[in-house]
Amino acid sequence: MKRLFCILIVTIALLLASSGKSQAVYNPLSVPNNRIGVHILFPSELQKARDLINSSNGDWGYVTIPIQAGDKDIKKWQGFMDEARQLHIIPIVRLATEGDYFNKATWRKPMDADIVDFANFLNSLNWPTKNRYIIVFNEVNRSDEWEGEANPAEYAQILSYTTTLFKTKNQDFFIISSGMDNAAATGKGSYSQYDYFEEMNKAVPGIFNQIDGYSSHSYPNPAFTSLPSDDTRMSVNSFTHELALIGTMTNKQLPVFITETGWDQSIIGDKKTGEYLIETLNGAWKNENIVAITPFLLHSGPGPFEKFTFIKADGSKNEAFKAFESFSKTKGAPHLNPARKVLGSTKNEILPKKDFSDHSHDENGEELKFFVKWLILPL
Repeated sequence: MKRLFCILIVTIALLLASSGKSQAVYNPLSVPNNRIGVHILFPSELQKARDLINSSNGDWGYVTIPIQAGDKDIKKWQGFMDEARQLHIIPIVRLATEGDYFNKATWRKPMDADIVDFANFLNSLNWPTKNRYIIVFNEVNRSDEWEGEANPAEYAQILSYTTTLFKTKNQDFFIISSGMDNAAATGKGSYSQYDYFEEMNKAVPGIFNQIDGYSSHSYPNPAFTSLPSDDTRMSVNSFTHELALIGTMTNKQLPVFITETGWDQSIIGDKKTGEYLIETLNGAWKNENIVAITPFLLHSGPGPFEKFTFIKADGSKNEAFKAFESFSKTKGAPHLNPARKVLGSTKNEILPKKDFSDHSHDENGEELKFFVKWLILPL
């Protein structure tokens, strides 16, 4: 009930603040689109990402990047958006919480307050493109991504709330559901993505009608080593099986964002990974519903993700990078956002402050109307 009341309040606020302006996402496949992208972890990686995704005649490729709940630094993130504009990169921002304080092996599941904070902060930024792509959390069908026990009903409610709240801030937010672990099985606190989707729709009927696109983690499973030609429910082609099921629960043709994928180079090597990547781009991933393909991961230091990286520890390109770099790409032409200065993003900027002292009252409540107008005025 509290969530419904909050949705009602912010909807009224949007109607009052929008002054009749019409905004909405557009289908990214309706314009020339460079589907090639890469997953990064830090804004500082944009330049190297550009060298990969906008090479070989490409322009306006994609990056997927996570933002954690405690990382709302406006200078950092507006700087990221400004550099993305300069380098002709389309951001896909994935919402994230942080490791659970009492159990470092799991991620904290989000609360409504997290969604409100994310919506306010991300709406305050000047995005390079009209569509503002948002992925609502990560592999939520895994127990360790949802505080120890996956809960599709909870996630469906969070996803619905996120969609409503973000779009009350700005209807240019393009809401994408979480990518799922395509190798997870139902049991021990986790779900296969197929069981999870069905449980989501039971909890919030029509949930897939609310979102604008869906994210797939079409890894070559099992063991991140299967062939590009494999067509199973956990292969690089798993997105087609997911779409078939989701299609029974929505009247939309949802665009697909493959925001994680990749082969285990510690087993098959970086040269074979490059060959598999190109074969899949020319095969399963040539599907006309795919908007972006952002393999995991551009760069990683020593650790569990090192086996997926495109850049070696010494900073040089590996054979998978070179193969991806040489793949022929499209000159994308997304709808762009006008550049504008964002309050608080400039170093040593002195922010203005509101002064409510000594305002006169009248019988029509002018002071109250002034305060309400200030409160709901969009950033």
